[in-house]
Amino acid sequence: MSNSTYNTKQKRSILQLLENNKDRQLSCDEITEMLKNNGTPVGKTTVYRYLDSLEKNGQVRKYTDSDSKTSSFQYIDDHLNCQEHMHLRCLRCGGLVHLGCDFMSDVGKHILEHHKFRVDNSKTVILGLCEKCAGEV
Repeated sequence: MSNSTYNTKQKRSILQLLENNKDRQLSCDEITEMLKNNGTPVGKTTVYRYLDSLEKNGQVRKYTDSDSKTSSFQYIDDHLNCQEHMHLRCLRCGGLVHLGCDFMSDVGKHILEHHKFRVDNSKTVILGLCEKCAGEV
């Protein structure tokens, strides 16, 4: 088996994992661990490199946690225009909710008009607990 074929299988495994978890943000460590648990071990360096490539190609969005400086990645589904809306992310399960309601547009307009600050919706994530995880507290 040639090295390029092996890398192609690894890339397909990474992309498939991201697609199957498109409603979550996953860190490189989580992706590496999930692939290992699925019987498809891939080195962390390979995962990072491929995630960088997918981000540059517009297939994943990268979120950086300002507190811990760690990054997580989300697959961008073709029919979702994630540039246009904010997201909710559950701190416990990592679930991601697309917040595409008109009210949030109004919030962005308010912030711009009254605080002279333009919100970057593509990077805006409101952190908290989803309904399921909040019920477990």
